[in-house]
Amino acid sequence: MDYSAEIHKTLKEFFGYDNFKGDQEKVISHLLGGGDAFVLMPTGGGKSLCYQLPALIMEGTAIVISPLIALMKNQVDVLRGFVAGSESIAHFLNSSLNRAQMDEVRSDLLSGRTKILYVAPESLTKEENVALLREIPVSFYAVDEAHCISEWGHDFRPEYRRIRSLVEEIGRHPIIALTATATPKVQSDILKNLGIQGAEVFKSSFNRPNLYYEVRPKVDADRDIIRFIKKNPGKSGIIYCLSRKKVEKMAEFLNINGIKALPYHAGLDAKVRADNQDAFLMEEVDVIVATIAFGMGIDKPDVRFVIHYDIPKSIESYYQETGRAGRDGEEGLCIAYYSYKDIQKLEKFMQGKPVAEQEINRQLLSEVVAYAESGQCRRKLLLNYFGEDFLKDNCCACDNCLHPRESFDGREDLLLVMKLIKSLPEHFKMEHLAGILAGKTNALIKSYRHDELDLFGAGEDKNEKHWLAVMHQGLVARLLGKEIESYGLIFVTAQGEEFIKSPWKIELVEDAEFAEGDSSDDDDEDAATERAAARGGGGGDPVLLSMLKDLRRDLARKLGLQPWILFGDPALDDMSILYPETYEELQKCQGVGEGKARKFGGPFIELIAKYVDENDIVRPDDFVVKSAPGKSANKIFIIQSIDRRMDLEDIASLRGLEMDDLMKEIEAIVATGTKLNLDYYIEEKIDQEIEDEIYDYFRDEASSDSIAEAIEALSGDCEEMEIRLVRVKFLCDVAS
Repeated sequence: MDYSAEIHKTLKEFFGYDNFKGDQEKVISHLLGGGDAFVLMPTGGGKSLCYQLPALIMEGTAIVISPLIALMKNQVDVLRGFVAGSESIAHFLNSSLNRAQMDEVRSDLLSGRTKILYVAPESLTKEENVALLREIPVSFYAVDEAHCISEWGHDFRPEYRRIRSLVEEIGRHPIIALTATATPKVQSDILKNLGIQGAEVFKSSFNRPNLYYEVRPKVDADRDIIRFIKKNPGKSGIIYCLSRKKVEKMAEFLNINGIKALPYHAGLDAKVRADNQDAFLMEEVDVIVATIAFGMGIDKPDVRFVIHYDIPKSIESYYQETGRAGRDGEEGLCIAYYSYKDIQKLEKFMQGKPVAEQEINRQLLSEVVAYAESGQCRRKLLLNYFGEDFLKDNCCACDNCLHPRESFDGREDLLLVMKLIKSLPEHFKMEHLAGILAGKTNALIKSYRHDELDLFGAGEDKNEKHWLAVMHQGLVARLLGKEIESYGLIFVTAQGEEFIKSPWKIELVEDAEFAEGDSSDDDDEDAATERAAARGGGGGDPVLLSMLKDLRRDLARKLGLQPWILFGDPALDDMSILYPETYEELQKCQGVGEGKARKFGGPFIELIAKYVDENDIVRPDDFVVKSAPGKSANKIFIIQSIDRRMDLEDIASLRGLEMDDLMKEIEAIVATGTKLNLDYYIEEKIDQEIEDEIYDYFRDEASSDSIAEAIEALSGDCEEMEIRLVRVKFLCDVAS
């Protein structure tokens, strides 16, 4: 059956868009045809639409498994807001619901009025909920934040491992798994665990061409940040710090220097944190300073810079956090300050965790070090990490490409690396191979007797760092590869075999040296800022645009909503170009459907009509909608929604996330020092006695924050989700 006409009609009438973005239409058509799908789409790519739109068309109810409870409610509210009188079209099912609310959800599900049901993984496991879902016709299952299935994912959630068995119990229907960040290893884990190895795979490019990437030595970073922000006046930005203490100090330091900034971390009182977040979203302050995991629920499209004062613990985290910048397609400056001392701090955090988990985290950290110290194109490195090639030699939008280091012909060095790899009966990690070539002995090298190899010390005229750089660049060039199942073990690819037979010239660069006393170059900063700014759009009436933004901010404050919920920046840009004076004309602006036009459009139409009349504006004869796609921002909603005391199930449901995924995001936020106030949710979902028991365990007995150890210690008394929630509360109270 050809659904093309129907999906385009639904896209326009329900969501307010004329065109799909990327693979959205292909994904939707495949799902409507009854096929399983795996969607790898970076932040801002529009994942939610891939399951929301087909859910509206298909018979039955789509079950969206998501860990982000607060986001569930947000997405449900958004979906209901598209069409007047559609309160039953979307629901969420989580522990935040009281009996009356549960009865309402049950009634709407059984009557067939509900098209989308957001469910947290923990709620999905409850027998009464499984029984309910078996009574309704299910259209398909959407597993959002699917990377949580894998231990190699940056937010592993054990509950996600149970999804497949629960699907079989409820009834098998098409499955669509979605994630914004997944390496080839994680992709393999997702497909295997969900039992959808035959699924159609849709991969969107991870390239964000409007983002500029730079790594600076962490020398006098506080002063450098002030200079940077002063050169970008009035622009919104996020600064990530490792600890709550540093968040507080940085926010205070910025304010002293005349920069409007507020802190955000899990140690703040819930109301204070909510007020600070709202002030940032409402554009009352320019900068929010937060612990590293902050920002996953902040849907602010015009964040112009993201600064990492401390380096994150994985490339996935770094990619997601920099992805908060420039969601509207315009400038986004991503600056990271790097010192190996930060890596050592992160390694200390691993102590007490299971050995296997420590090994995984060390491998992820080694990738961060390689990225930070590399002299290669940073865009090429990021895309390569996610299995994508960037074919241009120079991206013109990172520090290494704008100011390239001296290169050398790396043929001989790569051939030596390959000779060593092929001489060994099994594969090893890069660090091990670099040690052999540099002639460095350690316990592991001695245990394998690799210090007795003919090639031991064959490259001793260069240090281990040099050989690591050669291997990293060999990976980017696809001459070397990493084993998927045995993550981190290096082998020679088929292309590498061709290189051995007939070596061609390959330009390599040495890694950067981050020595004490090194400092950033102000000229580099200016060039980066100017280059990113030059990519900005525009073309509208700047006076009208300013008035529209003021109106949006005032209305948002009165309604208690974030400004972007009324109309996004692309919509305001269109209004400043097209001067719409009717609801029909307003709907031709980007991202404005009929429901939103009728709900919020009146004051904007009045303002525009008055402005046109008073200034004798000649309006365009016809309205041409710009092709720039609307932005979706799953994770920005998380912090924002929790601050607004939204149910966790709602947060997850609204962005198509599993409850397990949401908890992973929350745990990651808290683990790096951000404070979240979940008291409102915990009070509703967990008995006080159980909460006290778990809290006392972490306070008085636990030797680490390990969930596995807590489950064992509290076996039989507490559910895993209860333990995870109270652990979050404990860490926020005590460790943030």
